[in-house]
Amino acid sequence: MRLEEQGYSLKVAVAGKGGVGKTFIAGTLARLFARGGYWVLAIDADPAMNLAYALGVPPDVAENIVPIAENDELVEERTGARTGSSGAIFSLTPRVSDIAERYGVHGPEGTRLLVMGTVKSGGTGCMCPANALLRALLGHLLIQERELVVMDMEAGLEHLGRGVAKGFEELLNVVEPSAQSVVTALRIRKLALDLGVQRMLIVANKVRNEGDECFLKNALKPMGMPLFAVIPFDDMVAEADMKRVAPIDYAPSCPAVKAVENMAEALKKA
Repeated sequence: MRLEEQGYSLKVAVAGKGGVGKTFIAGTLARLFARGGYWVLAIDADPAMNLAYALGVPPDVAENIVPIAENDELVEERTGARTGSSGAIFSLTPRVSDIAERYGVHGPEGTRLLVMGTVKSGGTGCMCPANALLRALLGHLLIQERELVVMDMEAGLEHLGRGVAKGFEELLNVVEPSAQSVVTALRIRKLALDLGVQRMLIVANKVRNEGDECFLKNALKPMGMPLFAVIPFDDMVAEADMKRVAPIDYAPSCPAVKAVENMAEALKKA
């Protein structure tokens, strides 16, 4: 069913190697869908916590956001144990239905931002009160018609390895023209399949020329991974990042933003 059809909603995770431009894509997609009349929740699951700037949240607001994982009172209220507690008995199924509404930061054009934060722990199998809350929240986000959840994931494979993307219907696997990025994309595909992600789409970013695009097509084609979208390298995106301004506000007509706009339309028709 097409996203543009009435009654349809979508949860999209954006993954890839560090530096490929996940945050730019996630923030710009969130703004574009909000402009199209969707209720949009943007989730920052990357420890770098830069989605606020890519989304266009004012710096004075962004600097004072308390990540969910670091909100000790909330974690204790919902799980029965404080963050970092050792050997405590806590709930593995905390109530999370109201968290996006209560703790989401209001962004431009009606968007809402939820900053997850990260849990520093040894081993991917670790379960602590904060982790239990984050997993429950991501796994039980209920959305209605004309609603979109966009999650900017941690760079690399850690979040996928912990099953954070489980429950998301779609994964945008962002790749840049480099051998290491292709290797990471292939590993992300395997993990996404193991998690039951319904559909994965390859997004090529920072493409400078036809040679870059051909390299990615040739490297990914044998694995059955065609390019869903191609976003050109754009100095305006880098400039916006240095100024801590959302690219869609800094240079709304630049080639990279326009390419994401085309991708957003393609997602609605996919």
